Parts: sequence; structure tokens; C-alpha cells
Amino acid sequence: MQDIDRSDDTPRKESSPPERPLAPQPDKSGTPRCRHRHALSGGEKEAEGMADLFATTDRMAHASLGKLTGGVSPIAIMQAFSDWALHLGISPGKQAQLVEEMGREIGHLWGFLPRSTDDANCPPCIEPLPDDDRFEGEAWQKWPYNVFAQSFLLTQRWWSKATEDVDGVDPHHEDVVAFTVRQMLDAVAPTNSPLTNPFVVQRTLETGGKNFVDGYQHFLEDARRMMTHEPPVGAEKFRPGESVAVTPGKVIYRNRLMELIQYSPTTDKVKNEPLLIIPAWIMKYYILDLSPHNSLVSWLVEQGYTVFMVSWKNPDAEDRDLGMEDYRKLGIMEALDVVNAVVPDRKIHGVGYCLGGTLLSIAAAAMARDGDERLASLTLLASETDFEEAGELELFIDESQVSFLQDLMWHQGYLDKWQMRGTFVFLRSNDLVWSAFVKSYLMGETLPMFDLMAWSTDATRMTFHMHSEYLERLYLENSLAEGNYCVDEYAVTLRDIRVPIFTVGTRSDHIAPWKSVYKITLLTDTDVTFTLTSGGHNAGVISEPGKSKHVYQIADKPADASYVAPETWHENVPERQGSWWPEWHRWLLEQSSGETPPPTMGAPDNGYVPLEDAPGHYVLQQ
Repeated sequence: MQDIDRSDDTPRKESSPPERPLAPQPDKSGTPRCRHRHALSGGEKEAEGMADLFATTDRMAHASLGKLTGGVSPIAIMQAFSDWALHLGISPGKQAQLVEEMGREIGHLWGFLPRSTDDANCPPCIEPLPDDDRFEGEAWQKWPYNVFAQSFLLTQRWWSKATEDVDGVDPHHEDVVAFTVRQMLDAVAPTNSPLTNPFVVQRTLETGGKNFVDGYQHFLEDARRMMTHEPPVGAEKFRPGESVAVTPGKVIYRNRLMELIQYSPTTDKVKNEPLLIIPAWIMKYYILDLSPHNSLVSWLVEQGYTVFMVSWKNPDAEDRDLGMEDYRKLGIMEALDVVNAVVPDRKIHGVGYCLGGTLLSIAAAAMARDGDERLASLTLLASETDFEEAGELELFIDESQVSFLQDLMWHQGYLDKWQMRGTFVFLRSNDLVWSAFVKSYLMGETLPMFDLMAWSTDATRMTFHMHSEYLERLYLENSLAEGNYCVDEYAVTLRDIRVPIFTVGTRSDHIAPWKSVYKITLLTDTDVTFTLTSGGHNAGVISEPGKSKHVYQIADKPADASYVAPETWHENVPERQGSWWPEWHRWLLEQSSGETPPPTMGAPDNGYVPLEDAPGHYVLQQ
């Protein structure tokens, strides 16, 4: 090999490294980020036709079974219990531990028995869980009812240990088994029996048994209303437009999926930037416009805001193919267009509640990607954008359950409201099922009805296509948080959002846990103000000023600030007394640019003539 003389006395010019290119931007003339299936040949179509026939047979069978189970997959339950039982069966150490625990629990009870008969104030051998108030009251401290209560609590604790920490069990299966066992135990709790509940025994002696006669009449009325799809007793007093959803306004636009309500101003001047509220489509919008004293809409109007509200249609089988994109386009984007026609050349404060906030986040990310700058800010109320830790709803969401539920929805064209409401009810069965069972059927009492409770029974259906996409893309794939959610065939990311965000989580939320809601501070690169308030998914949001029992925490996270874990945030942010609504009002003022005379109702010159008075037509659909 020939040597090459590399010596050279001529000075060399240093070569500059190539300049780093910018990351490619979405190019809608190129290959879409979300691909569709290729066209099928004739032979492929024939084969697929046969496959569709077989698949349809399976779907019909699954749908028939789903009507009997309320949409819950029995296979998913059996998978969970098989996983738990098989792993427990090959774990002699865990078995020995449970035998030891059972002996210890029996010993506690035997030690308690002689003391329980002599001393009504004897200390219990086990205390109820912090959120369990079933055994409160002096009557539960007296024999034999104290023995019933202690026996149940010891049994409950043993089963809790039996269903957890079994080596090798899938964590999701462990949660399903623990939840199912808890439901079965709650059903046989001594509080639910007329023989072992001291308050029922006392009421029976006082009334001579009339409480059971009254309870049976309540049962017959409830059964009749359930079969005829009527609301519960007393809910008829809270009809939208009569006692709830009475804030004055006009429906100024209607399409096949939503009505847009514009509320009448009550002040001489209004803020320049209007509010567009996107509620969840799983329930009626008037959760945010309940009675006049606790209506968030009415309160906002009184503060001088021009408020627009989307009222979703209650879909039926004809709407089966409406998907998430239809809700985004026909709901949010068309609403924005109408608001821009009423108040032209002004930015808009977007407000989303629950699923509405999730969809608004998707729309905002797509708008930021496409250079649409019509939003002034985002407010997300109990809304998740990361579904990795979605709380107790995950118990009903896995591949088996989603597939089973999709077959049921495919057959009906939608998920019926009673099927969805049943899921939420059993997440809080002690409060919403067994407590009502005891009071109404055993004690013979008439259950109270108020606006929020009546609203919770006024559910809507969800279309087959939309709910399938929602479960698959958000819950199973968590595609929004991972940057894989596609809008107009291209992925969107929350990090593109640059407008400030105000987010509210609620401490007792079993639908959108606050730590999951808090993840918006991790997923975005903008200023985020996070508020944590007392209460649950609904009662925490409906937190009108003047209620002293409400507390909240609030703190800002600038775009360039480091991430703080939710536990650290909760420990270090001071607690404040009262409603969070005034804090939100102050935050909105910081994002506003002044005041102006109120706009006209609708935009007649642009074709948006008021159609009817609020609350409109869609909210009344059953």
C-alpha cells in the first residue's frame, strides 16, 4: 500500500460543522402521521366479507350477554379472579400468612366478646376506615350490634389482605379482585339487614313495622320508574328551564350535535374576551347552571363576562358513527366560529369541564399546531389529559372489557345512560346504593332530592364510534399524553399550547383523580395555575362563594419553572378557606384586556339569529 505524504506547509482553513436543521413541521401535502388501511383487492374483499360475517355473529352474542351484565365483561372478571387464585394457589407462604392472619383476627374477636357484653364503652378491636361512617352512633357500641360490626370489619380487613400482594398477579387484576370482593362484602354488611342494624330494629319497634310497608311502597315506585325510564321520585321538581338552568339567554346556533347558548348580560360593561364553556357530553350541561344560588354561569355573568355554553345533543342510534373528530369540529370549532361572529376580532377564554376539558385540550393543541390563535386562555375543570393513572374507572377498562363494551355499543348504536351511570354508582356503592337502600326500603324514609342529585340522574347516551375512540385512544393507549393523538391525520402535543392554563382538581374525585389532573403541569410548556379544592368531581366544582366549609389550595407554575411532584405540592401549598371561584375570576382578569359594551344577542348580520330561549331543546331530550 502506497504511503501518502500528508505534510503540507500551506495553512489549512478549518471547516465549519454543518448547521443543525430545524425539526420538520407538519406538512399536510406529505405523508399523514396517522395512516389508513390500504384499498382491498377483490379476493381480499370476499375473504373480509366472510370474516365480517363471523365477527358479526360474535358481536351479536356478546351484545346479548352485555345487556344482562350491564355492559360488564364476565370474561374480564373471570380473568382477574383466575390470575389471583392461580397465583395464590402456588404461593404457600402467602397462604400460611393468611391462615396466621385469620387466627389473629379470630383471637381479636374472641378477646372482644366478653368485654362487649359488660361494657358498652369498651374499646373496639378494630376501627372502621377513615371514610367509612356506617357504624357511627351509640347504638353500634352496644351488644350485640358491636359484635356484628367488629366481626364484619375484621372479615373485611382479612379479605383486603387476601386480595393484595399476591406475587405475580397483574396489578390491574389485583385491583379488580379487591374491588369485586369489596362490593360483595358491602352487600352483606350488618347495616343492610333489618335484623342486625340497630336503627332499623328501633324504627320497627316504634312504628310497629310500618317502616317495612312504606319501604315496600318505595321499592315498587322505584321499580316502576326504572322500567318506564322515569327519573327518581322528586327529580321532576328540577326540570331545566323551570327551577334549574334558568339563567336568561338565547340559543343562537344549532347543528346535529350541539346548541350554542349565549347568556344575557346583567352589567353595563363586559370584559372584552368572552368565555366559551365546553361541558362533558356524558351528562347535561346544566351542572354549571343549577339553581340561581349555585349557578356558575349566573355568577360569571354577574362578574361582567359574556358567556357562551355548548349544550350537547342526546344522541340516538342514528348518530352511531359520530366520533371524537365530529365532537371537536361540530362542537368546539363551530362554536368558536359562531362566537367570533358575535364578538369579532377578540380572543376567547376556553373553559372545559370533565370530558369537555379533555376535548378542549385536544382542540387547543391542534389550534396551536396550525397557528390558530383565537384562544386567550384555557380553564380545565376536573379534566384529565393523562390517563395512565385514571383512578377507579380503570377497574372497568382493559382490552377484554373495552372489546366487550364495544360489541354492546355496536349493537345499540350507543352506550345507554343507565349502563354508564351504573358504573359511577358502584364506584361509590356505600353512599349511592346501600345507604339509600337502608333509608328508603328498611327505614321507610323518603329520600331527599336536591338540584345536584336530580342533575346526576339526567344522563345522556354516548355514540358507539366516539366512546370506542375515547376508551381506546385515551384510556388504553394514553395517546394524548404520549403525543400520538391525531387530529386531521397529524399528531398533536399539549406542549404546543402557549396560552396560560387554569386547572382545577378536586380532592375526593373518583372519576378524574386530582393527581392525574395535576399532570397538565408536566405535559405543557406554558404558565399553569393549579387549584385543588375540597369535594368530589361535581360538588368540588360547584363551589359557590359563601359556603364556609369549602377549602382550596392554589399556586402558579411559570412555564420555565421546574416540575414539582403532586405530593410535594399538596404538602407545601397553604390551604385557604372559601370558594375557588373568586380566585379564578382574578386570574381571568389578568388575561383580559379591558371592558366594552355588551354584544348583541347572536349575530343576525352573519346568519346567527336567536332561535329560542335558553336552555334550548337538546337539554330536554331523554
